[in-house]
Amino acid sequence: MNLSKRRLLQTAAALSLPGAALKAFAAGASSASPASGAGTWPTKPIRLLVGFPRESAPDIAARTIAAPLAALLGQQVVVENKAGASGNVAADEVAKARDDHTIGVLINGNMTIAKLLNPAMPFDPEKDFAPVGLIGTTPLVFVTSSRATGSSPQEVLQWIRQISSDGRYGSPGSGTVGHLGMELLKMHAMQAGIFARHQPFGSNPQVLEALLSTKIDMALLPPGLALPNVRSGKLKFIGVTSPERSPLAENLPTLREVGLFGAETEIWTALAGPSTMPEATSAKLNAALTKVLQSPAVADTFLKSGWQPQGGAPVDLARRIRKDTAKLGGVIAVRGIKEA
Repeated sequence: MNLSKRRLLQTAAALSLPGAALKAFAAGASSASPASGAGTWPTKPIRLLVGFPRESAPDIAARTIAAPLAALLGQQVVVENKAGASGNVAADEVAKARDDHTIGVLINGNMTIAKLLNPAMPFDPEKDFAPVGLIGTTPLVFVTSSRATGSSPQEVLQWIRQISSDGRYGSPGSGTVGHLGMELLKMHAMQAGIFARHQPFGSNPQVLEALLSTKIDMALLPPGLALPNVRSGKLKFIGVTSPERSPLAENLPTLREVGLFGAETEIWTALAGPSTMPEATSAKLNAALTKVLQSPAVADTFLKSGWQPQGGAPVDLARRIRKDTAKLGGVIAVRGIKEA
């Protein structure tokens, strides 16, 4: 069995691809090979660093793309978990890598606001990364506890106006997307009268527990935690934070659709190398990533694990980084938010 066929069979096993799907993947790989323009790279196994533990959402994304990337690039892609500091331990190692074979699966916090939250951060997201491509996004869902009055989003918002600054919202910690997203919502939706105060917790499950026990009044939660409790009537729904309706949130209305403008925010994960990565290498890796994300099997795995596959060129990711840094950086500056 030749090496390329063996790699394709390994990819099929990793993705549970049937024979017909494997043939389609192989045909696509051969017809749109990203091999040109980057010399012989890669020349050895690629380390794919993830800043979170096994079975976390970024880890699942990394392990979903690792085998098909290996099949396309012709080298093993090894996922390594370097958990710590909200992913910044792995991000720092990526920033300092100089072998062109150490890549990061990083979240938006690592690639945008890390140094704004903590000036002592040993890397600078703006200067130390070479964006490769966006992998996936997920929205958050604005929900309230069951003690909110009303049934429609507009009626629930009226209740939020009534409780004013007596209300409490929860997040998994200072500087997290759940925290910054709520503060962004408050800043851009002053007409809605949202003045709830922040109550940090250690994780989103703890935020959910506090909501269910009515110890807090509202939060931005991942769809997988929020929506089952909305369906059962234990929480009340206001809107999702993505610019458009998301299949991850059952295509429910966005915040913009219920009258809350300017507060769109998402959690995202992306591939990035160190700033020294040659452009040709970044382009070759991006082409492989694009091909992988077009696979129906990969897309299905992503959606089941809470990611909406995205893709796009390195320049698109760079643009997203600048936009999100400016938006959330403004929240950090106005509210004086620091990393916990």
